Amino acid sequence: ALPILPNQLRWLLGDSVDLGPLFYVFLLLLAVFSTHAINIYAGVNGLEVGQSVIIAGSVLALNIVQLHRIPDQFKEFRENHVQSIFLIVPFLAVSLSLLRLNWFPARVFVGDTYCYFAGMTFATVSIVGHFSKTMVLFLLPQILNFLYSCPQLFPFFGIPCPRHRMPSFNAADGTVGNSYAEFNPDELKPLGKIVFFVLKTFKLVHIRPGASEGLVQMSNLTLINFVLYVGGACREDVLCCRLLALQMSSTLFCFATRFGLASYVFDIVL
Repeated sequence: ALPILPNQLRWLLGDSVDLGPLFYVFLLLLAVFSTHAINIYAGVNGLEVGQSVIIAGSVLALNIVQLHRIPDQFKEFRENHVQSIFLIVPFLAVSLSLLRLNWFPARVFVGDTYCYFAGMTFATVSIVGHFSKTMVLFLLPQILNFLYSCPQLFPFFGIPCPRHRMPSFNAADGTVGNSYAEFNPDELKPLGKIVFFVLKTFKLVHIRPGASEGLVQMSNLTLINFVLYVGGACREDVLCCRLLALQMSSTLFCFATRFGLASYVFDIVL
């Protein structure tokens, strides 16, 4: 692969850089991450299917815009986007039907099968359509969720990770709120102590006293819990709408970057 470099770097590195096998490593990582991204950003009625519908709709819109923008002489580029449309339209149609049944209160629940299928579909259409870097922007909430979750996912931090980190349910008023992990900050590993200090200092988590002296309860490190921490407890459908609004914001940012900001750093934007 020969990615075109921004104008600001061409004086130093030339017009393009041959990534060689590194580009295939990037595609492999994208496929692996995309497959799991939907599955780890889940646990709320309508969220798994809702985010998939928004991403799929964004992919369809991108392909249509590109077919309108790319001149006829670039036949290969146009065919790539047509093939991407052939793949994403059936997935979008099925997901829209599923969303009707999966919305709060859900009558149908999606499991790993749909989440893995959705993630791999996104990786496939982006590779076939040759817009893998644009797909990274579509997946910004999923990337943020993964990065935010890392201190609990990787044991070398030492921050405990409960088996389920889904929001807690308050049966009295029907709302969902933060779920927590309880631990002693003094018993964290060195890297975990640094992460806990940063999270506490910059108020990136909700912290409250634990059940006994020396223990603290920290809201679980998921984007879902962070949105609940910032926006407060709410009904599950309201929470889902907040998260889907964040997903839509990512799409708008992607289009603004792809067709707006890109023109300031590249001579030709296809």
